[in-house]
Amino acid sequence: MAKYQTYAEYKDSGVEWLEVIPSHWTSIAIKFLALDKNSLFLDGDWIESKDISDSGIRYITTGNVGTGFYKEQGSGFITEFTFKKLSCSEVYAGDILISRLNLPIGRACIVPDLNNRIVTSVDNVIFRPDEEYHPKFLVYLFSSKEYFQNTENIARGATMQRISRGLLGNIRVVMPSKDEQTQIANFLDHETAKIDHLIEKQQQLIELLKEKRQAVISHAVTKGLDPNVPMKDSGVEWLGEVPEHWTVSKLKYIKSHEQNAFVDGPFGSNLKSEHFVEDGDVYVIESNFATTGNLETSNLKRITTKHFETICRSEAKGGDIIIAKIGARFGSSSILPILDKKAVVSGNSLKLTVNCKICDVNYANKLLQHLKNEGAIDDGVNGSAQPALSLGGLNTLPFLLPPLDEQIKIIQSLDLKVSKIDQVISQAKKQILLMQERRTALISAAVTGKIDVRNWQSPTVAETHTELSA
Repeated sequence: MAKYQTYAEYKDSGVEWLEVIPSHWTSIAIKFLALDKNSLFLDGDWIESKDISDSGIRYITTGNVGTGFYKEQGSGFITEFTFKKLSCSEVYAGDILISRLNLPIGRACIVPDLNNRIVTSVDNVIFRPDEEYHPKFLVYLFSSKEYFQNTENIARGATMQRISRGLLGNIRVVMPSKDEQTQIANFLDHETAKIDHLIEKQQQLIELLKEKRQAVISHAVTKGLDPNVPMKDSGVEWLGEVPEHWTVSKLKYIKSHEQNAFVDGPFGSNLKSEHFVEDGDVYVIESNFATTGNLETSNLKRITTKHFETICRSEAKGGDIIIAKIGARFGSSSILPILDKKAVVSGNSLKLTVNCKICDVNYANKLLQHLKNEGAIDDGVNGSAQPALSLGGLNTLPFLLPPLDEQIKIIQSLDLKVSKIDQVISQAKKQILLMQERRTALISAAVTGKIDVRNWQSPTVAETHTELSA
């Protein structure tokens, strides 16, 4: 912020969540920003799931309200009959919606033209300010760090925090003149667009790196490390040619010979909420570990040793592969680390113990991840209301087996290559966080008067293009 000048004079803001503001700015309660006959500061409507239809008047919720932007998600509607029956308030393009629910509480967005009539849920406030207030400036103000700190402090609720319209309306905010509001909004539009462009570039880089990461893994586990090795047709369409000396096997042949080497979690009533205890001696491993690879033991559900004995067929140990059985990311897998307690897999997971004499567990896991990425694991799904992987289907999954020493060399090579890619991804993510922090700080500084942008001039199109290309 050092490159921006400050105002010449400041005064006490008279606002709980701010210390000082420019001397010519004023403070006012949000509810007093909508006093004209055509203005509005009103909760949305109490619309229940039974009121939703497939077409009609568009129904948008708190989920559509991003921090400063409208999010397109969901496609609920209500009929004209329901609109009249519930005496709904219509929302118009250009209105501001303020969310009273879910963090960050009090976030706002301007409603775009959705080519439809619109209503909104009761946890959104429909805010149509007086003409003397600039909607974009207000949305930026309702996106500032200090404002969110204040709304979070006054929100109520034990299980789900929300702020009432009364409390929201009583929050005092700070206001420059309409011309200055417009200038600040234009400045922030330009500056945040530059930051958003840079963030998008980093996000694109991350996606490209992830694709490269997967391509490196896929090539190594299906083609090996030697580009000159003789190849043969695998006989499997999605595998294509593989090294001539590799064996095309099936998943069931790489599992350990010990009992219950490949099992799913307990069924239904054998493991449910009533079995979970805080001081249990046995961890429950759920599918979120398989999909993310992240395991924080303090957050794991637990059961007693006594109950474990009734479902011990589903025991999982360090070095086992955990596979997500159901959900959007079924077939995702991760290797379970060594734990300080016994563990079982939950009903939404599978456990595979690999025969380490013929297959390296890290190679097996990487190949499974490749097969998931290729859609090959979809063949092992039981079609039902909730599709789930079946042990029978997975047992016959084609599985490549290089010689064991070659598997280990493949993993060692992958560890080096993948770690380098992951480092670049990590740096890109850090850059995004820094830019997001700068974006938030810039918005807060401008809308609370910490910086003076009255002399800022909008660049020409050519200048803007040069800035974005830099």
